[in-house]
Order: sequence, then structure tokens, then C-alpha cells
Amino acid sequence: MVENGEITCVYSDLTIAELENAPERVRTHFQHLPQSNIELVQITGESFVLADQYINEKVVGRTSYDDCLHIATATLCKVNYLVSWNFKHIVNVFRIRGYNSINVKNGLGLLDIRSPKEIVNYGDKD
Repeated sequence: MVENGEITCVYSDLTIAELENAPERVRTHFQHLPQSNIELVQITGESFVLADQYINEKVVGRTSYDDCLHIATATLCKVNYLVSWNFKHIVNVFRIRGYNSINVKNGLGLLDIRSPKEIVNYGDKD
């Protein structure tokens, strides 16, 4: 969908760092995405503060801090969807409620978190 220009892939420096440990085919795929369909966003001080709140409110444990940074940055950048395969710490209804309750307490919008299978366009017309 990114390659076809149907959606924009929003990523941060943290994503780039995580890609260093990803399989070669994943790194290559990301590197070949059209520049016009990707957007680099910055992790800000506000992202760190919000990520700390997720941890302090025990939405997840400290070992999931990078996950919290992704969620905080996506929230603050108002992305439409955060897409992840991480069902334990991110794409989990109880965790999503926790993240969003803190977002609401801070006057921020709700973040829609989905698995990749939920955003795939299967080409069905009905």
C-alpha cells in the first residue's frame, strides 16, 4: 500500500535503529519504499515525557520503553494508525485502553492501533 501511494509510512529514528537488527529482506524492503510515500518524524522531549507516563501508570513495564516511545511519538504526530505485529505490548486491547486513557488525561487524541492484517486492502469491492 505504501509502494502504491495508498498510505504514507510514518517512521522515526527509533524505527531506523530497530531496522538494523531486522532481517535483510525487511531492511531492503524499507529502503526501497518510494521517498514520496514515507515521512520521518522526530522523537521529541514531549515523546519521552508521555512514554514515561505510560510506564509510570503501568500500562507496560520498563522493558517496553521503546514501544512506549513509538506510541507516544505516533500520538503526538497524530498519525492515523500505528501498525504493529507486537501483540503483547502494543496491539492488545488492554494496553491500547491504557495508552489512550493517558492520552485523554493529557488532552491528546486517541491513537488507533492495528495489526498489519487489519489495514491490508484485499481488493474486495464489497
